[in-house]
Amino acid sequence: MITDQIFDYFFKPYEGYYVFDIFLEFIAVFLGILSVIFAKMNKIAVYPTGLISTGIFVYLLFHFKLLGDMIINAYFFFMSIYGWFYWSYKREGQIINKVSYSSNKDYVVVALIFLISLILISIIYKLFNVFNSWSAYIDTLTTGIFFVAMWLMARRKVESWIFWIIGDIISIPLYLYKGLAITTIQYFIFTIIAVMGYKSWVKIYKERIPV
Repeated sequence: MITDQIFDYFFKPYEGYYVFDIFLEFIAVFLGILSVIFAKMNKIAVYPTGLISTGIFVYLLFHFKLLGDMIINAYFFFMSIYGWFYWSYKREGQIINKVSYSSNKDYVVVALIFLISLILISIIYKLFNVFNSWSAYIDTLTTGIFFVAMWLMARRKVESWIFWIIGDIISIPLYLYKGLAITTIQYFIFTIIAVMGYKSWVKIYKERIPV
């Protein structure tokens, strides 16, 4: 039956996994989705939930030797600490780093982050000899996109959502190919929330600074 084939396609790859690892993936996905929802709402709770989720994914992805994805999540982990500080920074009792659009200087930093991340991931993949399938090259691209998205998110920039949307859309078939069905569903949900997040932050900015 078609339903059986779909079930096997999504969940057969998990047959060789430990129950504990599957449980951890569920927790990481749940907290990851919750973190993105908090980001859409412009709530600082995006960072504690994100820290736990990315920390779990670092362990899982290292375990399954998905180095590019592991590096992305390790980067997310440390950028979450930075973003937590940046979002909560106050001057005279007032939050000063609010939702805004990127400046020309920000775009220069974006270009540098993207370029450096591509170079670093390519070097790491070469060292570990994992440039052995098309997914490795897509991995490298999504790493650059997500590195940029996370930096812009930590800086509370509206454009961060555009990069999240692009990276999430690419990641859906990528994770499906890798056999991580739960994570595939997560990125599908991420895409929907990212679109909503972009609209929400544009509205927040316009309410703060009418145009």
